[in-house]
Amino acid sequence: MSGRRQGYGSRGGLVVPRTLPALSSSCSGSRGVLRSLPFPKMSKSIIDPSRLEKIEFSNDEIARYSRHLIMPEVTLEGQKRLKAASILCIGTGGLGSPIALYLAAAGIGRMGLVDGDVVDFSNLQRQILHGTKDVGRKKLNSARDRIREVNPNVQIDLHDTYFTSANAEELVRDYDIVVDGTDNFPTRYLSNDICVFMKKPNVYGSIFRFEGQCTVFAPHLGGPCYRCMFPEPPPPGMVPSCAEGGVLGVLPGVIGVLQAIEAIKLVVGLGQPLMGRLLHFDALNLKFREFKLRRDPKCPVCGDNPTIKELIDYDQFCGIPQAAAAEAAEAPIPTMNVRELKQKLESGEKFVLLDVREPFEWDICRIDHAKLIPLGQLPSRMSELDSADEIVIHCKSGGRSAKAVRLLQEAGFSKLHNVEGGITAWAEEIDPSVPKY
Repeated sequence: MSGRRQGYGSRGGLVVPRTLPALSSSCSGSRGVLRSLPFPKMSKSIIDPSRLEKIEFSNDEIARYSRHLIMPEVTLEGQKRLKAASILCIGTGGLGSPIALYLAAAGIGRMGLVDGDVVDFSNLQRQILHGTKDVGRKKLNSARDRIREVNPNVQIDLHDTYFTSANAEELVRDYDIVVDGTDNFPTRYLSNDICVFMKKPNVYGSIFRFEGQCTVFAPHLGGPCYRCMFPEPPPPGMVPSCAEGGVLGVLPGVIGVLQAIEAIKLVVGLGQPLMGRLLHFDALNLKFREFKLRRDPKCPVCGDNPTIKELIDYDQFCGIPQAAAAEAAEAPIPTMNVRELKQKLESGEKFVLLDVREPFEWDICRIDHAKLIPLGQLPSRMSELDSADEIVIHCKSGGRSAKAVRLLQEAGFSKLHNVEGGITAWAEEIDPSVPKY
């Protein structure tokens, strides 16, 4: 596009609508005409002003944070609040990576990291705290090293554990804000409840495939809590995890950055936090939608007459032990390990090796001589199988194939085996040339 058109103005080579607010200059150092802006009054911060008295900055820190210091909404006082603040990040994975990196870069004085996991190759598509050389390392260690490269002034507390009812109070006590970067329902309910009890803001985010959402739960500041939005957890297994359903690698970058923004706003005292509002992001259509959230006066944790006043067994609350017990009470599923499967294949025994993964997974890797019938198509394609044959069934890790065994048992098939660990175990124990995903 060249020249001018009616209703548009050219500025620095860019054509911008006259009806839209145009930015006066870039942040890359170019000089532009600064528009006169009103200096907004700094909002209420969650940081006690008395904590700022002993906060000082070196010349290097002044240079590092200079783009904050010259913002009338932040100034030196706002940067002091950031340095005085402490934030607990639960998880150093997909969401935790951008959260920790941007909070460190912004100058948060103290950051606690909670994670008991190690780095896996499958993490590297989205967990930007970790690199190829970190595979097999503790996530906390690679996260610490990366954060120190970003900002050596940040105090980093490493909590090499998973967030549980036994340690939640001790972990949360000394921090101003909790940012939840986890991906399972028991931990989400736990982080919500402990934050309500201890009057700490809980910055929530979640992701799945191409969609994510973010909000701030803080009943002590007038907003709702997680239980106001989701009073009851879904049945176990109903909502697939990212490991089961996948996630676009850049999506946690968007949601994690939004969580970091909300934490910074709470510390500095800027704008309107996402309390009482849920921001939903659709990456495929690049759309944001906002939903109103209201505090539930009957909420068992933050309501007018709370019935839950201490931490509970969150696995039990989310039905995980009950689901396991119900599964165990059913007729046992006959199993076979990958070494036994290898022996059957090598011996030339007559049997059907059934793969119940999806076609796109089949394209990634497969076991020779397998027949593909995705689990969702199995009820309508059972006629392709003979109940007189021995059928050995596998999927990625053993879950879907166990469901396939149940379906076939109900249809009268009896010569069935589920491959323990699925094709992942096959790759680990039998054929390393088979890629893991």
